[in-house]
Amino acid sequence: MKNVYFLAIPVIIGLIIGFSFISNEDNSDQKSNLLNKEKLLENTPPIIGDVDAKITILEFGDYQCTFCYKFHQQTLEKIKESYIDTGKVNYTYKDFPLNGLDSILAAEASFCANEQGKYWEYHDTIFNNWAGERTGWITSNSLLDFAEQNKLNVNEFTECVNNHKYTQKVIENQKFAENIGINATPSFLIFNDEKLVRVIGAQPIEKFVDAIQQIN
Repeated sequence: MKNVYFLAIPVIIGLIIGFSFISNEDNSDQKSNLLNKEKLLENTPPIIGDVDAKITILEFGDYQCTFCYKFHQQTLEKIKESYIDTGKVNYTYKDFPLNGLDSILAAEASFCANEQGKYWEYHDTIFNNWAGERTGWITSNSLLDFAEQNKLNVNEFTECVNNHKYTQKVIENQKFAENIGINATPSFLIFNDEKLVRVIGAQPIEKFVDAIQQIN
């Protein structure tokens, strides 16, 4: 599913993949004000790719989400090869922890890893060790093990996680997502300075190619 928006304009123009219609929808001032590049990139980890790339892919995900895992295993690398590594697109991530406290804890741990410059390495390690939704695989011990795998300072990491230093940041990202109408993971906003396309679900690479073409 895909929606096309024009940023910072009160009216949303929606184009849904699989349907041949364009619809105008009323949009609250709050939602419109949030759909700008500065707000969309607030509280995100370091961008992957050229920070000056004209197009950004922002993923809203949950570390326990089955289809988030499938996207990371099946599609993200193809996007990197074709668009991120070539400087056409950059990519970043916001937590949308729909699967509860374990997902929040994993998100917090990722930001703790970011303090040591290893957000993305830690992020990838979590997904590479994915073991289902709400199955109990995300624990303090497993998160510590992931830190050790990435050669983090485990004392600093453990203190950060145990103090829940980034809980508020994770919750703020979740509330932000809800305020702009995100209600599923993974969800993607693909945008430049003028337009935004929404893609929902672990879609194949062809859907992302189509969305990027809509932006260009």
